Amino acid sequence: MIKDIKGLHHVTSMASDARQNNRFFTDTLGLRRVKQTVNFDDPSVYHLYYGDETGSAGTVMTYFPFPNMMLGRPGVGEVGETQFSVPKGSLKFWQDRFTIQGVDGLERDTVFGVDRLRFMGPDGDSFALIESADDKRAPWLSDGIPDDAAIRGFAGARFSLHDTAATEELLGFMGYERAEKEGGVVRFIIPNGNGADAIDLLALPRTPFARQGAGSVHHIAFAVDNREKQLEVRKALMDTGYQVTPVIDRDYFWAIYFRTPGGILFEVATNEPGFNRDEDTAHLGEALKLPGRYEAFRDQIQANLEPLAA
Repeated sequence: MIKDIKGLHHVTSMASDARQNNRFFTDTLGLRRVKQTVNFDDPSVYHLYYGDETGSAGTVMTYFPFPNMMLGRPGVGEVGETQFSVPKGSLKFWQDRFTIQGVDGLERDTVFGVDRLRFMGPDGDSFALIESADDKRAPWLSDGIPDDAAIRGFAGARFSLHDTAATEELLGFMGYERAEKEGGVVRFIIPNGNGADAIDLLALPRTPFARQGAGSVHHIAFAVDNREKQLEVRKALMDTGYQVTPVIDRDYFWAIYFRTPGGILFEVATNEPGFNRDEDTAHLGEALKLPGRYEAFRDQIQANLEPLAA
């Protein structure tokens, strides 16, 4: 069994408009844009990262905004809901804020005894704010959002699956423990994790498979401390029969990827070197940063990207 995974590292989704996406996450949700770079495989498209002050593992939501991309179709075989942690008692603040700003899909519920506020992103992305009384992570404080309401990072995520059995087995192998079940949802927890340590599995046996597009999660990443631990995780997964990519340098972390039995793309990412490797912490996300192989084409790339500010 793998013992080095600490919880989530980041969640990467797709969007249809970079400026709209940036405004929603920095203004509406009050997260910090910690990096603006490009899709390493398609430099005509941004890769935007939002999180806490430094982009700590377990706080970072990232996006590939493909201009005018078709909306995704929700279904099984995907991350069906991304969950953020907020302080206990703060949901009324967020519901009022979202109502004023015209955020769609607002719905209060209680799951596993915890109050939640569900909402949608600009492309129909499925999110939930989950109250926590003991999340000690320091938030990024944005204008108009007080400390006693600000997002602390991820709480976890919910997977939509035809059948949960194979994914339950995989999560157990990755160090997660089955915690509880409520209705059709089974919860797994990483003991002593980084705060972003819950995965919920929802069985939807009659639901069609999702079609990826704007608003869909592209992949979900799990955190390990360093490259040494990552290589141990890779070997353990391959020894169990998973087809895992070689280690890929993403500039701000190293990554490996594999497809789960339920169809979801998993990544295992390192906490090192971090988002301040090429920018001072005080100025994270302010300048367009490019992988070295694209630097010679900076003028052309930058001219083709929509400015994030109007």
